[in-house]
Amino acid sequence: MITAKSCPDQVRRIGYRDPITGKHYVFLTNNFKLSAKPIADIYKSRWQVGLFFKWIKQNLKIKSFFGTSKNAVLTQIWIAMCIYLLIAFIKFQSKLQKCMQQILRLLRVNLFERRDLMAFLRGDPANKGLPNIYQIALL
Repeated sequence: MITAKSCPDQVRRIGYRDPITGKHYVFLTNNFKLSAKPIADIYKSRWQVGLFFKWIKQNLKIKSFFGTSKNAVLTQIWIAMCIYLLIAFIKFQSKLQKCMQQILRLLRVNLFERRDLMAFLRGDPANKGLPNIYQIALL
């Protein structure tokens, strides 16, 4: 329970019912100018950002940062975002019903397979009889 002692700033309590799901949400805000709908939209956008970073932490295994400088942290976040966008693009291009997590797991397990990516994601059998022209012959 928030009291005046624990939160000395003035806040406003607003309620919003989502017309699609029918769920009722309650928000606390210090914005007294906007109506309930824009406040709910702002919180919804914040929620999407939170879900994005949760997905990155869970699936790209960023539990800690390799460096402590601002540049090191930002570089690691940029790399994670690039991977996320590449997986999202692959999902979009493949038009499959696989979720991004499934696509990432398939790519992780089969990282060194030389196959057409879309055929691989569709589950097409590998062409075992054809010689791999990219394979290096060892003596």
